[in-house]
Amino acid sequence: MDTSILISLAVPVFFLMIGIELVYGYASGKNNYRLNDSVAAISLGLISRIPPMLNLGVQGIVWTSIATNYNLQLLPNDSWVTWLIAFVLYDVCYYWMHRMSHEIKVLWASHVVHHQGEEFNLSTALRQTSSGWLWKWIFYTPVFFVGVPGEVFFTVAAINLLYQFWVHTEHIRKLGMLEYIFVTPSNHRVHHAQNPEYIDANYGGVFILWDRFFGTFIEERDELKPTYGTVKPLRSWNPIWSNIEIYDQMIRDSFHTKGIKNKIKVWFSSTRWRPDDVMEKFPHFSNDMDNFVKYDPQCDSAIKSFSLMQFITNSIISTALIFTVSDQSYLITCAVAVMLIFSTTLVNLILENKQWAINLEIIRSIFVVTAYLSFNIQPSILTIDLFFYQALLSIFYLLMFLPINNRLSIIK
Repeated sequence: MDTSILISLAVPVFFLMIGIELVYGYASGKNNYRLNDSVAAISLGLISRIPPMLNLGVQGIVWTSIATNYNLQLLPNDSWVTWLIAFVLYDVCYYWMHRMSHEIKVLWASHVVHHQGEEFNLSTALRQTSSGWLWKWIFYTPVFFVGVPGEVFFTVAAINLLYQFWVHTEHIRKLGMLEYIFVTPSNHRVHHAQNPEYIDANYGGVFILWDRFFGTFIEERDELKPTYGTVKPLRSWNPIWSNIEIYDQMIRDSFHTKGIKNKIKVWFSSTRWRPDDVMEKFPHFSNDMDNFVKYDPQCDSAIKSFSLMQFITNSIISTALIFTVSDQSYLITCAVAVMLIFSTTLVNLILENKQWAINLEIIRSIFVVTAYLSFNIQPSILTIDLFFYQALLSIFYLLMFLPINNRLSIIK
Protein backbone atom coordinates (compact mmCIF):
# COMPACT_ATOMS: atom_id res chain seq x y z
CA MET A 1 0.00 0.00 0.00
CA ASP A 2 2.71 2.46 0.99
CA THR A 3 5.50 1.38 -1.35
CA SER A 4 4.69 3.79 -4.18
CA ILE A 5 7.41 6.25 -5.19
CA LEU A 6 4.72 8.93 -4.88
CA ILE A 7 4.94 8.67 -1.08
CA SER A 8 8.70 9.19 -1.10
CA LEU A 9 8.46 12.12 -3.52
CA ALA A 10 5.78 13.73 -1.35
CA VAL A 11 7.96 13.81 1.79
CA PRO A 12 9.46 17.28 1.03
CA VAL A 13 5.93 18.59 0.42
CA PHE A 14 4.83 17.17 3.77
CA PHE A 15 7.61 19.04 5.57
CA LEU A 16 6.82 22.24 3.66
CA MET A 17 3.16 22.06 4.68
CA ILE A 18 4.12 21.35 8.28
CA GLY A 19 6.33 24.46 8.18
CA ILE A 20 3.50 26.56 6.75
CA GLU A 21 1.09 25.34 9.43
CA LEU A 22 3.66 26.05 12.14
CA VAL A 23 4.21 29.62 10.90
CA TYR A 24 0.46 30.20 10.59
CA GLY A 25 -0.10 28.87 14.10
CA TYR A 26 2.42 31.28 15.60
CA ALA A 27 1.18 34.21 13.50
CA SER A 28 -2.46 33.62 14.48
CA GLY A 29 -1.75 32.84 18.14
CA LYS A 30 -3.07 29.29 17.67
CA ASN A 31 0.13 27.26 17.58
CA ASN A 32 -0.43 23.62 18.53
CA TYR A 33 3.04 22.23 17.86
CA ARG A 34 5.34 21.00 20.62
CA LEU A 35 8.89 19.96 19.79
CA ASN A 36 8.72 16.67 21.69
CA ASP A 37 5.32 15.61 20.30
CA SER A 38 6.22 16.54 16.71
CA VAL A 39 9.66 14.91 16.82
CA ALA A 40 8.06 11.73 18.19
CA ALA A 41 5.37 11.75 15.49
CA ILE A 42 7.71 12.32 12.56
CA SER A 43 10.25 9.85 13.97
CA LEU A 44 7.57 7.16 13.90
CA GLY A 45 6.90 8.10 10.29
CA LEU A 46 10.58 7.79 9.37
CA ILE A 47 10.83 4.37 11.01
CA SER A 48 7.61 3.19 9.34
CA ARG A 49 9.29 3.46 5.93
CA ILE A 50 11.83 0.79 6.88
CA PRO A 51 9.65 -2.39 6.60
CA PRO A 52 8.63 -1.60 2.98
CA MET A 53 12.28 -0.95 2.11
CA LEU A 54 13.24 -4.31 3.59
CA ASN A 55 10.34 -6.08 1.81
CA LEU A 56 9.00 -7.50 5.06
CA GLY A 57 5.81 -9.57 4.97
CA VAL A 58 4.06 -11.85 2.51
CA GLN A 59 1.67 -9.35 0.93
CA GLY A 60 3.54 -9.24 -2.38
CA ILE A 61 3.54 -13.03 -2.71
CA VAL A 62 -0.17 -13.35 -1.86
CA TRP A 63 -1.30 -10.48 -4.09
CA THR A 64 0.78 -11.78 -7.02
CA SER A 65 -0.67 -15.27 -6.56
CA ILE A 66 -4.23 -13.93 -6.57
CA ALA A 67 -3.63 -11.68 -9.59
CA THR A 68 -2.06 -14.58 -11.51
CA ASN A 69 -4.25 -17.55 -10.55
CA TYR A 70 -7.56 -16.23 -9.22
CA ASN A 71 -8.10 -13.04 -11.22
CA LEU A 72 -11.77 -12.83 -12.28
CA GLN A 73 -10.78 -10.27 -14.95
CA LEU A 74 -13.90 -8.17 -14.40
CA LEU A 75 -12.14 -4.93 -15.36
CA PRO A 76 -10.41 -3.80 -18.58
CA ASN A 77 -6.68 -3.20 -18.22
CA ASP A 78 -6.52 0.09 -20.10
CA SER A 79 -9.68 2.02 -19.24
CA TRP A 80 -10.38 5.03 -17.01
CA VAL A 81 -13.27 2.99 -15.60
CA THR A 82 -10.76 0.63 -14.04
CA TRP A 83 -9.01 3.53 -12.34
CA LEU A 84 -12.29 4.94 -11.01
CA ILE A 85 -13.53 1.59 -9.71
CA ALA A 86 -10.11 0.85 -8.19
CA PHE A 87 -10.07 4.21 -6.39
CA VAL A 88 -13.54 3.69 -4.89
CA LEU A 89 -13.00 0.00 -4.11
CA TYR A 90 -9.71 0.75 -2.40
CA ASP A 91 -11.42 3.32 -0.18
CA VAL A 92 -14.14 0.82 0.77
CA CYS A 93 -11.46 -1.72 1.68
CA TYR A 94 -9.62 0.97 3.62
CA TYR A 95 -12.79 1.79 5.57
CA TRP A 96 -13.19 -1.81 6.75
CA MET A 97 -9.49 -2.24 7.45
CA HIS A 98 -9.54 0.99 9.48
CA ARG A 99 -12.74 0.12 11.31
CA MET A 100 -11.59 -3.38 12.21
CA SER A 101 -8.31 -1.88 13.44
CA HIS A 102 -10.36 -0.05 16.07
CA GLU A 103 -12.56 -3.03 16.95
CA ILE A 104 -10.16 -6.02 17.05
CA LYS A 105 -7.32 -5.87 19.53
CA VAL A 106 -4.55 -7.49 17.48
CA LEU A 107 -5.23 -5.00 14.68
CA TRP A 108 -5.45 -2.11 17.14
CA ALA A 109 -2.00 -3.10 18.42
CA SER A 110 -0.63 -1.95 15.09
CA HIS A 111 -2.91 1.02 14.43
CA VAL A 112 -2.72 2.52 17.95
CA VAL A 113 0.55 4.25 17.01
CA HIS A 114 -1.35 6.74 14.85
CA HIS A 115 -3.58 7.77 17.76
CA GLN A 116 -1.09 8.13 20.62
CA GLY A 117 -0.22 11.76 19.85
CA GLU A 118 -1.94 14.26 22.12
CA GLU A 119 -1.71 17.13 19.61
CA PHE A 120 -3.52 17.27 16.28
CA ASN A 121 -1.54 18.86 13.47
CA LEU A 122 0.01 17.86 10.16
CA SER A 123 2.90 16.09 11.90
CA THR A 124 0.29 13.73 13.39
CA ALA A 125 -0.41 12.44 9.87
CA LEU A 126 3.16 11.09 9.73
CA ARG A 127 2.72 9.15 12.98
CA GLN A 128 2.54 5.73 11.32
CA THR A 129 2.89 2.15 12.50
CA SER A 130 5.85 -0.08 11.65
CA SER A 131 3.87 -3.33 11.99
CA GLY A 132 1.04 -2.70 9.52
CA TRP A 133 2.68 -5.11 7.08
CA LEU A 134 1.59 -7.98 9.35
CA TRP A 135 -2.16 -7.61 8.79
CA LYS A 136 -3.30 -4.70 6.62
CA TRP A 137 -2.74 -6.44 3.29
CA ILE A 138 -5.52 -8.97 4.02
CA PHE A 139 -8.24 -6.33 3.57
CA TYR A 140 -7.08 -5.40 0.06
CA THR A 141 -7.19 -8.88 -1.50
CA PRO A 142 -10.65 -8.25 -3.11
CA VAL A 143 -9.03 -5.58 -5.30
CA PHE A 144 -6.86 -8.24 -6.98
CA PHE A 145 -9.67 -10.80 -7.25
CA VAL A 146 -11.75 -8.42 -9.40
CA GLY A 147 -8.80 -7.69 -11.68
CA VAL A 148 -7.31 -4.34 -10.70
CA PRO A 149 -3.76 -4.27 -12.17
CA GLY A 150 -0.90 -3.92 -9.68
CA GLU A 151 0.30 -0.55 -10.98
CA VAL A 152 -3.23 0.86 -10.68
CA PHE A 153 -3.60 -0.49 -7.14
CA PHE A 154 -0.35 1.02 -5.86
CA THR A 155 -1.09 4.36 -7.48
CA VAL A 156 -4.61 4.74 -6.06
CA ALA A 157 -3.32 3.52 -2.68
CA ALA A 158 -0.69 6.27 -2.69
CA ILE A 159 -3.26 8.91 -3.72
CA ASN A 160 -5.56 7.75 -0.92
CA LEU A 161 -2.77 8.04 1.64
CA LEU A 162 -1.63 11.44 0.31
CA TYR A 163 -5.19 12.77 0.57
CA GLN A 164 -5.32 11.83 4.25
CA PHE A 165 -2.38 14.10 5.11
CA TRP A 166 -4.15 17.46 4.88
CA VAL A 167 -7.10 16.50 7.09
CA HIS A 168 -4.88 16.40 10.20
CA THR A 169 -5.27 20.05 11.16
CA GLU A 170 -7.24 22.17 13.62
CA HIS A 171 -6.99 25.34 11.53
CA ILE A 172 -9.63 24.42 8.93
CA ARG A 173 -13.22 24.47 10.17
CA LYS A 174 -16.24 22.82 8.55
CA LEU A 175 -16.41 22.85 4.74
CA GLY A 176 -20.13 22.93 4.00
CA MET A 177 -21.44 20.35 1.54
CA LEU A 178 -18.05 18.65 1.32
CA GLU A 179 -18.64 17.34 4.86
CA TYR A 180 -21.34 15.01 3.48
CA ILE A 181 -19.08 13.33 0.91
CA PHE A 182 -15.42 13.58 1.85
CA VAL A 183 -13.23 13.07 4.88
CA THR A 184 -12.45 16.58 6.11
CA PRO A 185 -10.41 18.06 8.97
CA SER A 186 -13.63 18.47 10.99
CA ASN A 187 -14.83 14.87 10.83
CA HIS A 188 -11.28 13.54 11.12
CA ARG A 189 -10.74 15.51 14.34
CA VAL A 190 -13.63 13.47 15.72
CA HIS A 191 -11.86 10.28 14.66
CA HIS A 192 -8.74 11.22 16.64
CA ALA A 193 -10.64 12.33 19.75
CA GLN A 194 -10.73 10.27 22.93
CA ASN A 195 -13.87 11.98 24.26
CA PRO A 196 -16.57 9.37 25.05
CA GLU A 197 -18.96 11.31 22.79
CA TYR A 198 -16.63 10.99 19.80
CA ILE A 199 -14.70 7.75 20.18
CA ASP A 200 -14.65 5.07 17.45
CA ALA A 201 -16.13 6.95 14.50
CA ASN A 202 -15.35 8.35 11.04
CA TYR A 203 -13.10 5.66 9.57
CA GLY A 204 -13.12 6.73 5.91
CA GLY A 205 -9.93 7.49 3.98
CA VAL A 206 -11.17 9.82 1.22
CA PHE A 207 -14.96 9.40 1.38
CA ILE A 208 -17.00 9.86 4.57
CA LEU A 209 -19.90 8.20 2.70
CA TRP A 210 -19.06 4.75 4.08
CA ASP A 211 -19.38 5.97 7.66
CA ARG A 212 -22.76 7.47 6.85
CA PHE A 213 -23.90 4.24 5.15
CA PHE A 214 -22.66 1.89 7.89
CA GLY A 215 -23.63 3.99 10.91
CA THR A 216 -20.21 5.03 12.18
CA PHE A 217 -20.42 8.76 11.45
CA ILE A 218 -20.31 11.33 14.26
CA GLU A 219 -20.35 15.06 13.56
CA GLU A 220 -17.99 17.47 15.32
CA ARG A 221 -19.85 19.66 17.81
CA ASP A 222 -18.96 23.33 18.28
CA GLU A 223 -19.39 23.11 22.05
CA LEU A 224 -17.30 19.94 22.50
CA LYS A 225 -13.62 20.39 21.64
CA PRO A 226 -11.85 17.11 20.86
CA THR A 227 -9.25 15.84 23.32
CA TYR A 228 -6.64 13.91 21.37
CA GLY A 229 -4.68 10.79 22.23
CA THR A 230 -5.62 7.33 23.49
CA VAL A 231 -7.88 6.61 26.46
CA LYS A 232 -5.04 4.61 27.99
CA PRO A 233 -2.16 7.07 27.52
CA LEU A 234 1.25 5.99 26.25
CA ARG A 235 3.14 8.67 28.22
CA SER A 236 6.37 8.11 26.35
CA TRP A 237 8.17 9.42 23.27
CA ASN A 238 9.96 6.09 22.72
CA PRO A 239 9.08 4.97 19.14
CA ILE A 240 9.91 1.32 19.85
CA TRP A 241 7.62 1.19 22.89
CA SER A 242 4.97 3.05 20.90
CA ASN A 243 4.97 0.24 18.34
CA ILE A 244 4.98 -2.70 20.77
CA GLU A 245 2.95 -1.43 23.75
CA ILE A 246 -0.31 -3.25 22.96
CA TYR A 247 1.49 -6.36 21.70
CA ASP A 248 3.32 -6.45 25.05
CA GLN A 249 0.00 -6.14 26.89
CA MET A 250 -1.61 -8.95 24.88
CA ILE A 251 1.36 -11.29 25.38
CA ARG A 252 1.32 -10.60 29.14
CA ASP A 253 -2.46 -11.00 29.41
CA SER A 254 -2.57 -14.22 27.40
CA PHE A 255 0.26 -15.66 29.53
CA HIS A 256 -1.28 -14.81 32.91
CA THR A 257 -4.99 -15.34 32.24
CA LYS A 258 -6.54 -18.72 32.98
CA GLY A 259 -8.22 -20.89 30.37
CA ILE A 260 -7.40 -21.54 26.73
CA LYS A 261 -10.47 -19.63 25.55
CA ASN A 262 -9.39 -16.42 27.28
CA LYS A 263 -5.78 -16.83 26.10
CA ILE A 264 -7.00 -16.81 22.50
CA LYS A 265 -9.75 -14.25 23.02
CA VAL A 266 -7.20 -11.71 24.31
CA TRP A 267 -5.88 -11.34 20.75
CA PHE A 268 -9.15 -11.20 18.81
CA SER A 269 -11.53 -9.56 21.26
CA SER A 270 -12.84 -6.01 21.34
CA THR A 271 -10.17 -3.45 22.15
CA ARG A 272 -12.02 -2.69 25.39
CA TRP A 273 -12.12 -6.29 26.69
CA ARG A 274 -9.62 -7.95 29.01
CA PRO A 275 -10.06 -11.05 31.21
CA ASP A 276 -11.15 -10.23 34.77
CA ASP A 277 -8.17 -11.99 36.34
CA VAL A 278 -5.54 -9.94 34.50
CA MET A 279 -7.60 -6.76 34.88
CA GLU A 280 -7.25 -7.22 38.61
CA LYS A 281 -3.59 -8.19 38.49
CA PHE A 282 -2.50 -5.59 35.90
CA PRO A 283 -5.03 -2.73 36.08
CA HIS A 284 -5.14 -0.01 33.44
CA PHE A 285 -5.54 3.62 34.30
CA SER A 286 -7.48 5.69 31.78
CA ASN A 287 -7.38 9.44 31.30
CA ASP A 288 -9.65 11.65 33.37
CA MET A 289 -11.38 13.82 30.77
CA ASP A 290 -12.18 16.49 33.36
CA ASN A 291 -8.55 16.84 34.44
CA PHE A 292 -6.64 15.74 31.36
CA VAL A 293 -2.94 16.68 31.36
CA LYS A 294 -0.83 16.16 28.26
CA TYR A 295 2.43 14.26 28.52
CA ASP A 296 5.06 17.01 28.34
CA PRO A 297 8.32 16.36 30.23
CA GLN A 298 10.35 19.55 30.48
CA CYS A 299 13.98 19.85 29.40
CA ASP A 300 16.40 22.75 28.96
CA SER A 301 17.24 24.59 25.75
CA ALA A 302 20.53 22.72 25.26
CA ILE A 303 18.72 19.36 25.21
CA LYS A 304 16.02 20.70 22.89
CA SER A 305 18.61 22.12 20.48
CA PHE A 306 20.58 18.89 20.44
CA SER A 307 17.45 16.76 19.90
CA LEU A 308 16.30 18.99 17.05
CA MET A 309 19.75 18.81 15.43
CA GLN A 310 19.80 15.00 15.69
CA PHE A 311 16.23 14.73 14.46
CA ILE A 312 17.00 16.81 11.35
CA THR A 313 20.08 14.70 10.66
CA ASN A 314 18.14 11.46 11.08
CA SER A 315 15.49 12.79 8.69
CA ILE A 316 18.17 13.49 6.09
CA ILE A 317 19.66 10.02 6.58
CA SER A 318 16.21 8.42 6.26
CA THR A 319 15.55 10.31 3.02
CA ALA A 320 18.97 9.34 1.68
CA LEU A 321 18.27 5.69 2.52
CA ILE A 322 14.98 5.76 0.59
CA PHE A 323 16.62 7.06 -2.58
CA THR A 324 19.83 4.97 -2.38
CA VAL A 325 18.39 1.65 -1.23
CA SER A 326 18.94 0.08 -4.67
CA ASP A 327 22.61 1.13 -4.68
CA GLN A 328 23.67 -0.99 -1.72
CA SER A 329 23.38 -4.55 -0.50
CA TYR A 330 20.42 -5.78 1.54
CA LEU A 331 22.77 -6.38 4.48
CA ILE A 332 23.97 -2.75 4.42
CA THR A 333 20.37 -1.53 4.23
CA CYS A 334 19.49 -3.65 7.29
CA ALA A 335 22.49 -2.30 9.19
CA VAL A 336 21.62 1.32 8.36
CA ALA A 337 17.99 0.68 9.31
CA VAL A 338 19.02 -0.64 12.74
CA MET A 339 21.34 2.33 13.26
CA LEU A 340 18.56 4.73 12.26
CA ILE A 341 16.03 3.15 14.64
CA PHE A 342 18.56 3.22 17.50
CA SER A 343 19.57 6.84 16.89
CA THR A 344 15.96 8.00 16.49
CA THR A 345 14.94 6.23 19.69
CA LEU A 346 17.73 7.89 21.66
CA VAL A 347 16.69 11.34 20.40
CA ASN A 348 13.18 10.81 21.73
CA LEU A 349 14.41 9.40 25.04
CA ILE A 350 16.69 12.41 25.48
CA LEU A 351 13.59 14.61 25.03
CA GLU A 352 12.20 12.76 28.06
CA ASN A 353 15.19 14.05 30.03
CA LYS A 354 16.62 10.58 30.57
CA GLN A 355 20.28 11.03 31.54
CA TRP A 356 21.16 7.44 30.69
CA ALA A 357 20.01 8.10 27.11
CA ILE A 358 22.54 10.96 26.83
CA ASN A 359 25.25 8.64 28.12
CA LEU A 360 24.22 5.98 25.60
CA GLU A 361 24.26 8.57 22.80
CA ILE A 362 27.89 9.38 23.64
CA ILE A 363 28.75 5.66 23.53
CA ARG A 364 26.86 5.22 20.25
CA SER A 365 28.63 8.15 18.64
CA ILE A 366 32.08 6.99 19.74
CA PHE A 367 31.33 3.50 18.42
CA VAL A 368 30.17 4.87 15.04
CA VAL A 369 33.28 7.07 14.65
CA THR A 370 35.61 4.24 15.69
CA ALA A 371 33.97 1.69 13.39
CA TYR A 372 33.92 4.12 10.45
CA LEU A 373 37.63 4.93 10.77
CA SER A 374 38.59 1.29 11.38
CA PHE A 375 36.75 -0.36 8.48
CA ASN A 376 37.20 2.40 5.84
CA ILE A 377 34.25 1.18 3.75
CA GLN A 378 34.86 1.39 0.00
CA PRO A 379 33.16 2.45 -2.11
CA SER A 380 31.73 5.19 0.05
CA ILE A 381 28.09 4.74 1.11
CA LEU A 382 26.17 7.99 1.58
CA THR A 383 24.10 6.89 4.60
CA ILE A 384 27.18 5.51 6.40
CA ASP A 385 29.07 8.74 5.73
CA LEU A 386 26.16 10.76 7.11
CA PHE A 387 26.06 8.66 10.28
CA PHE A 388 29.79 9.31 10.75
CA TYR A 389 29.42 13.08 10.51
CA GLN A 390 26.33 12.97 12.71
CA ALA A 391 28.34 11.10 15.37
CA LEU A 392 31.14 13.67 15.24
CA LEU A 393 28.63 16.49 15.62
CA SER A 394 26.93 14.66 18.49
CA ILE A 395 30.17 14.20 20.43
CA PHE A 396 31.19 17.82 19.91
CA TYR A 397 27.82 19.22 20.95
CA LEU A 398 27.29 17.04 24.03
CA LEU A 399 30.77 17.69 25.39
CA MET A 400 30.90 21.40 24.60
CA PHE A 401 27.40 22.82 24.93
CA LEU A 402 25.59 20.66 27.46
CA PRO A 403 25.27 22.37 30.86
CA ILE A 404 28.24 21.65 33.13
CA ASN A 405 26.22 19.57 35.60
CA ASN A 406 25.09 17.29 32.76
CA ARG A 407 28.64 16.92 31.48
CA LEU A 408 29.82 15.89 34.95
CA SER A 409 26.99 13.37 35.09
CA ILE A 410 28.15 11.87 31.82
CA ILE A 411 31.73 11.58 33.11
CA LYS A 412 30.56 9.82 36.28
